[in-house]
Amino acid sequence: MLELIERTLPLLGQAAMITLLLGITSFVFGSVLGLGIALARLSSFRVLRYLAVAYVSVVRGTPLLIQILLIYFGLPQLGLVIAPIPAAIAALALNGSAYLSENFRAGVLSVHRGQREAAHSLAMTYGQTMRRVILPQAMRIAVPPVGSRFIAIMKDTSLASVITVFS
Repeated sequence: MLELIERTLPLLGQAAMITLLLGITSFVFGSVLGLGIALARLSSFRVLRYLAVAYVSVVRGTPLLIQILLIYFGLPQLGLVIAPIPAAIAALALNGSAYLSENFRAGVLSVHRGQREAAHSLAMTYGQTMRRVILPQAMRIAVPPVGSRFIAIMKDTSLASVITVFS
């Protein structure tokens, strides 16, 4: 038994590092994209808002496994070949961004409207209002569901094994 543990321990360590790489990288990229999508959903530009709604609906409405397979096996049909690990990161980030955008949007909408009006009365632009007033408060509110999404992304990294991502 001890011999089996000694043989598998290095493989488990390598697998854990790949899992961390996939999960953390996907979460970071997904968070940045998700925040952009959330702001697009809250935009006054109708086309931008509709595109964001369509993206979230399509991505959340299709299984992650299908998205991984489309990126890894579908994009080469269009002439874009992606290695397994970057393909897994892209799929996990795109999927995570749709869910994270809803977490961020809920956080922004939970900030009282008076905060926005106060910033507007101080002659702050939209960007200044978001950066200095709304987003800091929204992030405090969004931390618990965003943390849950990080855990879900870490668990979803197991699906990357379908496209030959293994240690």
